[in-house]
Amino acid sequence: MSERLIEVSDATWESEVLGADGPVVVDFWAPWCGPCRVMDPILDELAETHAGRVKFTKVNVDDNIGTAGRYDILSIPTLMVFEGGEVQKKLIGAIPRRRLEDELSAWTGTAA
Repeated sequence: MSERLIEVSDATWESEVLGADGPVVVDFWAPWCGPCRVMDPILDELAETHAGRVKFTKVNVDDNIGTAGRYDILSIPTLMVFEGGEVQKKLIGAIPRRRLEDELSAWTGTAA
């Protein structure tokens, strides 16, 4: 995992995600999940490309069941965009890079 992708836990959820100054993309994942592993390099690249504009984080659902349960994470990977402590967008499943860039364009400032 990249240094740009911040590992978030139940204990750090409030400060890292809900209290963040800007938009936060949260990847709900698990180490055993094949589609989650497919998303890793895509998220890593996007985190690097959009550093300073969007914060990219990861939550291991096996280790952080409180947060996963709070947001009804039933399938992984699930990506959620938070801004101002509120869910702005939810995407379920592995997503090709181009589509993900389009889905996140409102927060990244890139043309859709």
